[in-house]
Amino acid sequence: MIRFLQVTRAVAWRSIHNVLVRPSILVPSIVFPLFFLVAFAGGLSKIAEVPNFGYKPGYTSFQFVFVFLQSAAFGGVFTGFAVARDFDSGFARRLLLSAPQRSGIIAGYAAGALMRWFITGTVVTIAALIAGMNVYGNGVDLFGLLGLGIACNFVAALWGCGLAMFLRTEQAGALIQMPVFVVLFLAPVFVPLHLLTGWIHAVARLNPATAMLDAGRSLLAGSPVSVGLAFALLAGAAVLLAVFARQGLASAERAG
Repeated sequence: MIRFLQVTRAVAWRSIHNVLVRPSILVPSIVFPLFFLVAFAGGLSKIAEVPNFGYKPGYTSFQFVFVFLQSAAFGGVFTGFAVARDFDSGFARRLLLSAPQRSGIIAGYAAGALMRWFITGTVVTIAALIAGMNVYGNGVDLFGLLGLGIACNFVAALWGCGLAMFLRTEQAGALIQMPVFVVLFLAPVFVPLHLLTGWIHAVARLNPATAMLDAGRSLLAGSPVSVGLAFALLAGAAVLLAVFARQGLASAERAG
C-alpha cells in the first residue's frame, strides 16, 4: 500500500505540474468549456421561452450543468492524451520499469486529472455566476452536483488512460475523445428530454449521460431526481473501465 501511494503521488504531482507550467495544456482545458458556456447559455438563451421548457433556474443554469459535467469528462479525456504523450516520449516505459507498484500509475493519472479539473471547474463556475446563473439547490444538492462531476471525471480518466495504454501513441487522441464527445452530445444538451423529437429523443432516452444531466440539473434546481440512477450508472462504468484500464496497463507491460 505504501508503494502504491508513493507511485500515485509521484505520477499525480508530475501530471498537475506539467499542466501548471505549460499553458498550452492548461489554457485549452479552460477555454473550451468557457466557449461552450458563452455560445450555449448566451447565444441560445431564447430557448428558455419555448413553451413547456420548465426549468426554473433559467437557461444559463440549465447549460451550466452540461458545461460543468462536460469539462469534468474532458478533464479525464485530456489525461488520456497525456498518457499517450508520455509513451511517445518514452517516459511511460521508464515509469513502468521503475514503478514498484504499477497500479499506482493509473491512480496517479486519475488523481492528476481530478486536480486539473478542479481548476477548470472553478473557473467555469465563477464565469457562470458572473453571467447570472441562478442556484436554487442547497449545500447538500451542490455537494451532490460536485460528486457527479468527480465521478464523471474519474470514469473518463479511466477510459482515456486505458485506451492510451493499449495504443501507446498520441495518434490515438481522436479515438480517445470521440466516443465521449458523441455520448455527451447525444444527450439533452439544448432542451429537456421531453422537448426532443424523432430519433434524437429515442437515443437520448437510452443514453446514460441523460440521467447524469437530469440529475445535475435537478440538483442545481433544488428538486433532485434521477440522482441515484446517475451515480449507479457512473459506479458501474467506473468498475468496468477500471478493469479496462488495468488491461491496458498489462498490455503496455507486455509491450515493454
